[in-house]
Amino acid sequence: MTKEVTRNSGIGAIGSINWGTHFCQFYNTKQDLVDIIIPYLKAGLENNEFCIWIASNPLEAKKTFKMFVSNPETYLEKGQIEIIHYDDWYLKRGFFDTQELLNSLMEKLNKALANGYDGLRLFEGLFSLEEEYRDDFAEYEREINRVIGNSHMLVLCTYSLRKYNASEIFNIIERHQFALIKRKGKWEKIRNSR
Repeated sequence: MTKEVTRNSGIGAIGSINWGTHFCQFYNTKQDLVDIIIPYLKAGLENNEFCIWIASNPLEAKKTFKMFVSNPETYLEKGQIEIIHYDDWYLKRGFFDTQELLNSLMEKLNKALANGYDGLRLFEGLFSLEEEYRDDFAEYEREINRVIGNSHMLVLCTYSLRKYNASEIFNIIERHQFALIKRKGKWEKIRNSR
């Protein structure tokens, strides 16, 4: 296993980040989303990381991946990236189970390390997070911070600015080490105040 502590995030606004980083992005448009997730995943793939993309529409995610990543079939064929449907990840047992999610995540990390990858890079696209699961997801995010702190894992969560009010956005930022938001056409890193 590599002793390297920092990893290239692939995102110009943040540069290198440490293993165990859990951050979020707020977006308005699909292009805002692509601006961050593609370089983030690409950097992971190019730097020997196993990548997981949780998507509400895996077919569209795969199409986007193929459109913006060089030699996408190479990564898909060797299984270096998994694109998993939102329901198959968060609601695998028919309900939201934080402990099951954390166990699955650690299993994926252990398998990635055993297969020679330096670590795991997770992208959680929360496009269709239902209102009824928001509290469960908030608890899951707090637990992720506890679990990944000393692991070879990076986690990026994305949130549509159209679905959350100012108070909810503040609460989301609190659950992450920092947030990315676009202001005046440029991505900015907003540090968590805690």
